[in-house]
Amino acid sequence: MSATLLEPETTQQDVSDESSGSVCGVLAEFAGPKQLLRAAEMVRDAGYRKTDAFSPFPIHGMDDALGIKPTILPVIVLVVGLTGCAGGLLMQWWMNAVDYPFLISGKPLFSLPANIPVTFEIIVLTSAFATFLGMLGLNGLPKPASPLLEQERFRGVTDNKFFLYVDAADPKFEEQDVVDLFHRAGATWVDDVPNSKSSAKIPGAIKMGLVALLALALVPPAMIYRARHTTSEKPRIDFFSDMDSQARPSAQQSTDLFADGRAMRPQIAGTIAVGDFYEDDAFFLGYIPGDEDENGETVAAAESATDAAPGAPAAAAVNEPNYVSEFPVEVTESLMYRGQMQFNIYCAPCHGLAGQGDGLVSLRAMELQQPTWVPPTNLTSPPVIAQPVGKIYDTITNGRRKMSGYAAQIPPEDRWAIVLYVRALQKSQRATLDEIPEDKAAVLKNQK
Repeated sequence: MSATLLEPETTQQDVSDESSGSVCGVLAEFAGPKQLLRAAEMVRDAGYRKTDAFSPFPIHGMDDALGIKPTILPVIVLVVGLTGCAGGLLMQWWMNAVDYPFLISGKPLFSLPANIPVTFEIIVLTSAFATFLGMLGLNGLPKPASPLLEQERFRGVTDNKFFLYVDAADPKFEEQDVVDLFHRAGATWVDDVPNSKSSAKIPGAIKMGLVALLALALVPPAMIYRARHTTSEKPRIDFFSDMDSQARPSAQQSTDLFADGRAMRPQIAGTIAVGDFYEDDAFFLGYIPGDEDENGETVAAAESATDAAPGAPAAAAVNEPNYVSEFPVEVTESLMYRGQMQFNIYCAPCHGLAGQGDGLVSLRAMELQQPTWVPPTNLTSPPVIAQPVGKIYDTITNGRRKMSGYAAQIPPEDRWAIVLYVRALQKSQRATLDEIPEDKAAVLKNQK
């Protein structure tokens, strides 16, 4: 069939069917978007479904004019995303609770909140693949070439041309009927679109590129397979060395960087950190300063620093400062609850909830028989009970033995709250019936 160029008000030219059976569709050009929209409605009303419209810009209402139904791509993405969600949860449950159970501090082997991040990522990943691959499949992509692109006139569709196309695969397709319909719709040009043998061919460069990508994609799994079934004396590949091994000393470690061999640095004499200025020494230090050594450090600080040195034994209380024996804060019930909360956060992991040195961290270290582990002090033991409250506060502030100071983590108010709660724990271990409220004492007597 030869192209039919129709000028306005020109006579329609019959389209020959010399190539009938070898065309993939009929293409028509229209003067503008309004004419294209009206023609699409006529084609839809005529019962054609395998149609498409082409224009340099989107035309509102074109989907309805062509009778295009809503895509099922959202449903595909939803189903695949839910499958990814179920698969992600099942994978984590199998690995963590069945195949390789790893008990951490008595926590459950599987819990939904802890597995949500990975599940969420898998949902996003599978949904993205479903969207991309579903779009390709629903649109019949990829197409290396299209017969429409071999139409010289069609190349102007990205500039100022408007085309309507009816595919030969439409059950209602009759070439001459389509041509006549386009003419009645006001087409300025009509032509059939012959099948092109070159359209089905994938360019050789693309084929080579796909083969190369496939070969490269097989390299990582091959390396993983080899690593899992062989041994090597070389260290593992460290992709993030700065995160695995940081060049910094840890608390209580020794170092060659300083002459005294301590990694933790004492506070510089005569200085104070911003925000740490308190005029009440009893409240901030836990003792009344007065005795200072030749370096200008208080005796308490010097004692704490000595105790904190790696491997140093617990020093006896020599030349102890004048620790306060009374709380420099108002003792209230709210302060007691505050101290309980802070104690359970910072102290209970090692000292235990009752303060008897049986925290989970200590139990785990003892179970592993860690040679450098020093059991935490029993805070309800007589030596600790005999300590003034200022010394317990100073211990929390500057640390003792293997315990580092918590001045940077716990503000002074909360340190005194912890001291108050420690006193309550000590009292609870040795309280008499006379010291217990009558209603509580009656309950205890009945239990006997």
